[in-house]
Formats: sequence, C-alpha cells, structure tokens
Amino acid sequence: MSEQSERRYPVEPRAPNVLAVDVGGSHVKAVLNGVDERRRFASGTSLSAQQMVDGVLEMTSDWEYVGVSVGVPAPVVDGRVVRDPFNLGEGWKGFDFEKAFGKPTRLINDAAMQALGSYEGGRMLFLGLGTGLGTTLIIDGFIVPMEVQHMPFRKTTFEDYVGERGLERLGVKRWRKALLEVIDVYVAAFSPDYVVLGGGNARVLGELPPNCRLGHNEDAFLGGFRLWIEARDNSAEQ
Repeated sequence: MSEQSERRYPVEPRAPNVLAVDVGGSHVKAVLNGVDERRRFASGTSLSAQQMVDGVLEMTSDWEYVGVSVGVPAPVVDGRVVRDPFNLGEGWKGFDFEKAFGKPTRLINDAAMQALGSYEGGRMLFLGLGTGLGTTLIIDGFIVPMEVQHMPFRKTTFEDYVGERGLERLGVKRWRKALLEVIDVYVAAFSPDYVVLGGGNARVLGELPPNCRLGHNEDAFLGGFRLWIEARDNSAEQ
C-alpha cells in the first residue's frame, strides 16, 4: 500500500507548504500541506472573522507555512467577502485576511474550495450538504462560485430545504425527496457532466442519483492547496 493511500488528509506535491482553512458552521478546520493531521475548533453563529483568524493562529502556532487558503461560507469577489455568512457572526464583509494572518492569503467560497479538490475535469456541479448548501460549477478548470442556494424553492429557499435546518425539520425521508428534486432542478439548469455531493450530510442520501458521486470533506483541503498551483494546472488532470 502506498504512503499516499494510507494518509488521512491530502497532500499536493505541486503546491508549497500552505495552510488550508475550512470555515464551517460548526467548526473551523485546518490542514498543512504535507502534514497528515487536521486541527479544529468550534465556530458557531457568533464567530467573527477576527476570532476565526485568532483561533487558527493559536492552534497552528507550531506549524510553519508560506501562505494560507481560506474557504468561507459566503460569496467572495476579488479576494474579499462581500456579505457576512448566514451561519456565522459579523465582521466578515471586507475583512483583510492577508493582513490578519500576516502571510499571503487566498480567499475562496468554501464550496468552491471543496469543489476544486473534488474536480476531475470537464463540467462538474458540486453541492455541499452541511450546515447550509454550497453550490459551485467548474467548467474546464474555471471555477464558477454560485449563490443559487438562496433562490426561492417551494415555500422558502433551496438551502432551507436541504441544509441542516431542512434535515431536522423534514426528517430523513422527506429531506431525501427534497434533495433529489433540487438535484434534478440544478442538473436541468447547468447541464453538468457529473455531480459531486460533498459535506457531512451527503451520506444521508443513501442511493445516489445517476451521474452523481460522493465527495469527501478532506477534498476542501486539497482544493486549498490547489489554489497555489499555476492557473494552467488548475484543471487538476491526473
């Protein structure tokens, strides 16, 4: 068995020793490229951007890295968060993460970061099923972050039905039915070659629809590492 297959967390040989930070609604997780260890601390609805940075710096104080990738559950434009996350605290919009970390920092939507780590070429639709619903399209290596999860669906929004709140409200059987309907809508709208279902609740679905596969939460860290590879390599062809 190869060393790579025995690892719990990914490594990207083409990238430098960067720190990938995955900011979620329940935890903030970090993995250093080349180190087979994940560290985390609790997040929650009151977590601010500065508190997140402080927590990451504290828990990784013995790690050395040349840059940071941060995946946040909010839209990102030109390297800045443009709206505070729905499931976290305030102070994210416009926050200067590079200044706060004191190192070169690349910021991306969290679903887009996991999507990049899941990508195997072509036209891929990624759906992140966690606290909320993350949506990303990658077309021939180009990342297209989306916020379609907040568009109207039935009586509320897509996210309200297939995010954590929807699972708790509907129960597993009705949640699965709603999710299958959402997948059908998105496939009809975006015509992907394949769909990757990531996030902690993806495995609740059971039998997968045609042309869908499960992603892995660890793919988010691989996506963070891949952000530091030259753009021409971001198609991640193996």
